[in-house]
Amino acid sequence: MSAVEQTGRTRFRNRAEAGRTLARMLSHYADRDDVVVLGLPRGGVPVAYEVAKELGAPLGVFVVRKLGLPGHEEIAMGAVASGGVFVLDDNLIRRLGVGNAELEQAVALEVRELERRERAYRGASEPLDLKGKTVILVDDGLATGATMKAAAIAVRQLGPAQVVVAVPVASRQTCDEFRKEVDEIVCAITPEPFHAVGLWYEDFSQTSDDEVRELLEAAGDWAKSQ
Repeated sequence: MSAVEQTGRTRFRNRAEAGRTLARMLSHYADRDDVVVLGLPRGGVPVAYEVAKELGAPLGVFVVRKLGLPGHEEIAMGAVASGGVFVLDDNLIRRLGVGNAELEQAVALEVRELERRERAYRGASEPLDLKGKTVILVDDGLATGATMKAAAIAVRQLGPAQVVVAVPVASRQTCDEFRKEVDEIVCAITPEPFHAVGLWYEDFSQTSDDEVRELLEAAGDWAKSQ
């Protein structure tokens, strides 16, 4: 049975519905005290919020920034993530002749934005302790997978017992490629042809920084009440 047949849908109404669908596929992680859910801002956080709520797990954010190719920023030549981790597509950089100065400029720009977002979302609070935990990394979808790959590599350095990647939608090829990168990969639907993540949502409007903060605060309040 295909992933589309399992979920019964080929498009999600919004990120919240996508998160609830994903949570059902992750039900084997429910009500465990060793599970942490991390959303990739911004769009992954509304999905992760629903996953964390359904699983009864704490919610945090893990900030990752794509490194855009100079002049063609929509093309990823790598990514940077919390913890000072860099993932570079050396073959692409070499093939297109990206110089060290251009690369350093792109890295500096995204590191500044990464640090800004970490301050904006977490404030003075410490990140969740991931050592010995099962960490579920959640985004609203995977296209090339470069951003999520950077997140998975960075999280590995923080000593978790397991790293799980979970997304509502991805290309089948990208989903399969993650099987050798993490302990478990869950892709709710893998439509072909894929084209772009946003095509598989009826509402794919941009998630704001304020919405990310509100969801994190709501998750924190929910956790304290348990």
